[in-house]
Amino acid sequence: MTEQFTFKLLATDGKARRGEISMPRGTIRTPAFMPVGTGGTVKAMYMDQVRDLGADVILGNTYHLMLRPGAERVARLGGLHEFAKWPYPILTDSGGFQVMSLAQLRKLNEQGVTFQSHIDGRKFEMSPERSIEIQGLLDSDIQMQLDECVALPTDAKNIERAMELSLRWAERCKAAFGNQPGKAMFGIVQGGDIPALRERSAEALKAMDLKGYAVGGLAVGEPQKVMLDMLDVTCPIMPADKPRYLMGVGTPDDMLKSVARGIDMFDCVMPTRAGRHGLAFTRRGKVNLRNARHADDPRPLDEESPCPAARDYSRAYLHHLVKSGEALGGMLLTWNNLAYYQQLMADIRSAIEAGRFSDRAAEISAAWAAGDIPPR
Repeated sequence: MTEQFTFKLLATDGKARRGEISMPRGTIRTPAFMPVGTGGTVKAMYMDQVRDLGADVILGNTYHLMLRPGAERVARLGGLHEFAKWPYPILTDSGGFQVMSLAQLRKLNEQGVTFQSHIDGRKFEMSPERSIEIQGLLDSDIQMQLDECVALPTDAKNIERAMELSLRWAERCKAAFGNQPGKAMFGIVQGGDIPALRERSAEALKAMDLKGYAVGGLAVGEPQKVMLDMLDVTCPIMPADKPRYLMGVGTPDDMLKSVARGIDMFDCVMPTRAGRHGLAFTRRGKVNLRNARHADDPRPLDEESPCPAARDYSRAYLHHLVKSGEALGGMLLTWNNLAYYQQLMADIRSAIEAGRFSDRAAEISAAWAAGDIPPR
């Protein structure tokens, strides 16, 4: 551990990077997948389970925690680490995406956003300064700038307007964050699906000399090729000695292809949300436990997995839990899914260190393409 926030590259294989982010609350091994703990909890999981699976960092959300239970309350109770019993690094998303996608009656201007809560209709104001203030009250280790995320497709003028506004907000967030030893504020590259705007955004943020950089405004419904094209434009501009975070991504295939382009960090609700809806991720692909073909199948999800949820429970039992609406079904499948994601990250890190990332990525993709083994 260290009293400072540092990032060190340990190995590269092509554009794929193996590194470490060090800070007072721990080390994040990269490439890293951050389980999403939006409201101070990784849904259907105990925090010690999340840690035991190999997670070095989790994600919390400024918007949701501001609305409930309230950032000032969390601060009075010792901060988010103490509140949620997670003493390791926490990254907080600024809330910009949720303000745009969830809040009612939004009014956006240069100062910030005024909106009504999707929970109870109360009015709130979110400025860049207030976003950083809330993240400070939560005591998160990595704080994200407030940005405007636009849904794709949209017209070029709207994309450019939002990108330029996000850059101005990044400057204000940087000033509000100040100098906090051991912590970091990341800027967010915007620009939609327009390469020239992505380049302008990345260059401007690079000039701010921030401690890390994220790519936002992707994984919002655009084709995977568009996302990858934007990474091809953006990643070479972002500093090689700073961590790179692709927000809201993704599927195993998305992550493999993004690591190949130089991305270090990911988050996504997919493994937890899928688990609560009966869908399991395994090294042989996805398994939908709602399907009737699993009702008499005594096999586990993956007999070779170190995770008990994948190894010790029959598909028949998991099918029964899911079809019966038992909470245990969502708990076990979420456990399995997060275990798979963390195993995938560990596999990627090892492959980069061994200089065989491209080959290993092809093997993983081939296993997924072959699909699950049907019951005998």
